[in-house]
Amino acid sequence: MLAPTRFSVVRERPAPGVRGAVWLSFLSLPDAHRDVSTQSMAKQPMLALVDGIVTDNGGLLPYLLLLMLLLILIIILIACRPWRFFARNYRSRTIKATTSSDVQDVERPLISQDSDEVESNITEHHRDSASEGPDGHLSAPQNHGHVHKHRLPPRPRQVSHGDSLILDISDPSESVVVGQTLKRPLVINESDGEQIYGRKEDLSNKSDNDSSRPFISKPTADQRSILTLEVISGPSCGARYSIQSTNKSKLPLTLGRVSPSDVLVTDSEVSGKHAKINWNLNKLKWEVVDMGSLNGTLLNSKAVHHPETGSRHWGDPVELNSGDIITLGTTSKISVEIASEFNKVPFGVGVVSDPMSVRRGGKKLPMEDVCYYHWPLPGTHQFGLFGICDGHGGAAAASSASKIMPEMVTRILSDTLRREKVFSHGDASDVLREAFSQTEAHMDHLYEGCTATVVLVWGDGHDNYFAQCANVGDSACIANVRGQQIKMSEDHRVGSYNERMRIQATGEPLKDGETRLCGLNLARMLGDKFLKQQDARFSSEPYISQVVCMNSETQDFAIIASDGFWDVVNSKKAIQLVHQAREKNSAEKIAKVLLSEARAQRTKDNTSIIFLDFDTNHYCKHGE
Repeated sequence: MLAPTRFSVVRERPAPGVRGAVWLSFLSLPDAHRDVSTQSMAKQPMLALVDGIVTDNGGLLPYLLLLMLLLILIIILIACRPWRFFARNYRSRTIKATTSSDVQDVERPLISQDSDEVESNITEHHRDSASEGPDGHLSAPQNHGHVHKHRLPPRPRQVSHGDSLILDISDPSESVVVGQTLKRPLVINESDGEQIYGRKEDLSNKSDNDSSRPFISKPTADQRSILTLEVISGPSCGARYSIQSTNKSKLPLTLGRVSPSDVLVTDSEVSGKHAKINWNLNKLKWEVVDMGSLNGTLLNSKAVHHPETGSRHWGDPVELNSGDIITLGTTSKISVEIASEFNKVPFGVGVVSDPMSVRRGGKKLPMEDVCYYHWPLPGTHQFGLFGICDGHGGAAAASSASKIMPEMVTRILSDTLRREKVFSHGDASDVLREAFSQTEAHMDHLYEGCTATVVLVWGDGHDNYFAQCANVGDSACIANVRGQQIKMSEDHRVGSYNERMRIQATGEPLKDGETRLCGLNLARMLGDKFLKQQDARFSSEPYISQVVCMNSETQDFAIIASDGFWDVVNSKKAIQLVHQAREKNSAEKIAKVLLSEARAQRTKDNTSIIFLDFDTNHYCKHGE
């Protein structure tokens, strides 16, 4: 009976492992118990197996639990890999030495002992500080924050940890400063008087004619600016005030109705402390800010006060330019004149403007004219630019053109060859044509445009001045040279003869009586990109006049004005007004006389005038 029983048990024998251990325990039992167990296991083998493990007297269960805990612990260690943190800290504290070229490039120091490499690879990272040790050597720089560094090419020599690094700067012309920072010195183009910040390598690879190079013009801090304010309307009309930018004890300058305001404007609509003018040392510009006035402050008919009038909140600073008009309340207007002490305009200049908003029967008429002039242009002390832009659809295009045009002219004339060509040929047509093209390319105004009339003036150093005009649109310029009237601009209205002939040459002539294109009465302008995409007959090509020579002996002058003036005053009448007012008045007052005539003739458009008086004897007589 035992043999068959053993045979059946062997057939049901568990697999090796845990079940094998149970089988061995089963064989060690007495025969009586073995028979009963055999029968029980034959019927329910799995149940018997578990029961054998649980009732095992050998204590096998604790070992199984311990084994399971070890397996779980091993799985957790493999998944988390805590040793990587220790390895990372260890790598950060040691310097690896290896012969691999790839690792060499990563691990080698950022500064080499080769003076040539130091000279060509030290960059303008002002945050990288290098301190000097007691032995005169430079220790490793202290880095704060994320700083991007340029790696040097691999070197055959290995630098071990603790080696001193010596900077051997043999070329003193490079003037590399060794101290708290390693940086390139300021590069100054001394010939042009223009400061350009950057590396010499970058500047040498760019030509002066590169139109993609951004215009950079940094005025020098020692050029003192003179601000002159004159009340031209209101109860305090005629009051004047001048101040230099270096007079810090009297800055900022306050405008108000009561003391201690620097400029007293006795107007009931003016607050006690109405506005403030200060010299911005960072921009080297004059700025005006409303001091929370009750009736607001306007600059060229545009509000500069806080949107909530009477909220007593200060407005944002706004840059001032020569020829600007500051309006306090509704009646008191103050003209702004800005001149450099060392670069004053050598002839008389008068700039005035008026939105003529009251001429529309109370209907508000926004100011879209922008006047500007620059003498001298940065880096070109013999050249100056005077211009008027008349916007349509808004003032944004006119404002942009008044800023971009001087930059383009300055960029072109910064090339010595281009300047010499203007002097030798006595003509700046190429300069003006390219400046208009670049200005149009830099303007991004789809639905706004503007006229542009500019006069480029340059001198020969002997009180002789040459002037050349370029324009698009209907703002015009006339000159009186040796008693003769010279028209220096061209009318680009759609109905003018010259424009009809130009449009006819495009193959799409105008119909009889047609005076507008797409609702606009101008055929040439800057901006209006959408209209130019829809109709190829629009153009931004300027008309360029001949060069005229002006001097003080013949009492020559020129008038630049927007169409608001020329619509009601013809050129003959304008010249007569100048001759009548010239004996007793300065250039600024002559410009006001012209503006008053336009107002008397009830013009209904924005009016801006720039008067240039080349009679230096008359100009000095009135102390301008």
